[in-house]
Amino acid sequence: MRNRISVLLAALAALSVLAAGGCGATAEKGAGTAAGEGPVTGLRLMVPNTPGGGYDTTARTAAKVMEDAKIASGVQVFNLPGAGGTVGLQRMINEKGNGKLAMQMGLGVVGASYTSKSQATLSQTTPLAKLIEEAGAIVVSKDSPYRTIGDLVAAWKKDPKKVTVGGGSSPGGPDHLLPMRLAKVVGIDPRQVNYVSYDGGGELLPAILGDKVGFGASGYSEFLDQVTAGQLRVLAVTSTEPVPVLKDIPTLKASGIDLVFTNWRGIVAPPGIGDADRRMWIDALTRMHDSQQWKAELTKRGWTDSFVTGDRFAAYLAEQDKSVASILAELGLA
Repeated sequence: MRNRISVLLAALAALSVLAAGGCGATAEKGAGTAAGEGPVTGLRLMVPNTPGGGYDTTARTAAKVMEDAKIASGVQVFNLPGAGGTVGLQRMINEKGNGKLAMQMGLGVVGASYTSKSQATLSQTTPLAKLIEEAGAIVVSKDSPYRTIGDLVAAWKKDPKKVTVGGGSSPGGPDHLLPMRLAKVVGIDPRQVNYVSYDGGGELLPAILGDKVGFGASGYSEFLDQVTAGQLRVLAVTSTEPVPVLKDIPTLKASGIDLVFTNWRGIVAPPGIGDADRRMWIDALTRMHDSQQWKAELTKRGWTDSFVTGDRFAAYLAEQDKSVASILAELGLA
């Protein structure tokens, strides 16, 4: 009897060891998935302006690529517009420590943080990655009297206040800085520019289509469908070379205007997130960047790949902040 009990106890002990080993294997597999061996879950990406604009397009494209490439599952993209992106920025600061939330942003939020006198600043966020750069475009409706950039500039110089320019960002954003710099280059006092601010490209588009503004200044990718459909006409792009998706459109430089202007977009997280969450986001975005799906989107939308992450993006963000503050101070806006 004693021998049988001893054998039974030994068998139970062996089973316990095996069960513990099995649990250990399962736990290790789950941890590996969280670290990037499988789709990440629970991610939320905030867009700080209205649907249809450049931030919205970029965020939803990134989310779709992460889904399609099985990098993340169930990524939620939502909009929180207001004050040139600073309402969303304040939300990010309030979400301190939330490692599953991030915000699509760019040059526009940098400028708006100054012009709106925001208490929230980008220096308080956790920089994750810079994704793309994009040239600006000078856009008019199909019925506009301006057939070339020369036509537009001539009318603009004649009566700066009469030719209204619309942009999808608040003062200090790229759509505002572009016409201000263009005005200065062609000999117009930037303080005479009649700039009308719209909250993102989604609101700017109907204003251009309806001739509520003389011309629009924004990223060209926001209006590619309308340009292709013949509803809008691009007079010039602000890159150094022609844009492949708009190969017949001249640059400002080729039109005799000495100006190159580039916008950019990136992603930041709330302050105080853990190292593991920061690595998780950067890993997911890096895998997205390396995917064939993302490369196809870059080509399709004419975006320039400018991917940097972590500390390199933080340094770039600090440099951009300083540059924009200087320009806005010169314009009397900061």
